[in-house]
Amino acid sequence: MEKSIEIKDIVRAFSLEVLTGEEFLTDEVKESNARRPGLEFLKFLEYFPQDHVFVLGVNEITYLYSLDEEKRSERISNLMEYRPPCIIITDNEQRLEYLPKYCKEENIPLLRTTEQNYEFIKKIDAFLINRLAPEIAVHGVCVNVFGVGVLLRGASGVGKSETAHSLIGRGHRLVADDIVVLKRLSPQTLLGTHNDTNRELLALRSIGVMNVVRMYGRGAFQDESRIALDIELTEWEKDELYNEIEMETTHTSYMDVEVPHIQIQIKPGRDTVGLIEAVVNNWHLQQQGYSAAKEFMKRIEEESNGEE
Repeated sequence: MEKSIEIKDIVRAFSLEVLTGEEFLTDEVKESNARRPGLEFLKFLEYFPQDHVFVLGVNEITYLYSLDEEKRSERISNLMEYRPPCIIITDNEQRLEYLPKYCKEENIPLLRTTEQNYEFIKKIDAFLINRLAPEIAVHGVCVNVFGVGVLLRGASGVGKSETAHSLIGRGHRLVADDIVVLKRLSPQTLLGTHNDTNRELLALRSIGVMNVVRMYGRGAFQDESRIALDIELTEWEKDELYNEIEMETTHTSYMDVEVPHIQIQIKPGRDTVGLIEAVVNNWHLQQQGYSAAKEFMKRIEEESNGEE
């Protein structure tokens, strides 16, 4: 299902001044990035994307202001052909004697911010991508460990929430318990967050629901985190051994985003929290190009060569 956001939510998020079209703030935005018009001023091109929020800064306003009335009308009419859900003026630009007229005729809200153009473009793009990203909900727990987003999965009762609680006690952060919302921000980026209902809440068997921020402080919770690891907690299998020098990396796919998957078998007395920390630290080293297994094999090879 295609997602959308109402213009009034953008106004609220960025404290925008509404210059015209207040009655149309319930109109929807469906495109996940804003556009700073350039060629759109010159001539309407059929293959150019439509329905994007337009952001005009000092450069665009100065350009329009420099034209005579006929040319200005033509350029703005070209812009309106793209049917932007709203137009946002940055830099607190005041030279708007002409633009409100066209926005009123086309029922397009005209908004203004004091922020600079380039900074605002980055912020609104990030905001729209996040809010309009495809998403799914999965059963599990999301935590941030050493700055890395970790999705903990496993059968009901395996101890995911208890593990998250122990991680919080070690200075790590809860993102979501029980229901984790996953957002696909790009083909390589998966974001984990809560569903608002479970924000800051952690449910423990025999204890009940607790608010981790109220109990442990603001540092115990993080609103969202990029998912880098998918860790599955499973029951200990007595006769199954995992003594490989380095386990082959497998992946789990969420909305076509591949996430490294690691299985940790748990049993009473096993330091599950310490193992999760080790997995995250090892992942950090792998991102830097280091492999302990390769170093080990290299040492064996050098030792063998020295004996020859």
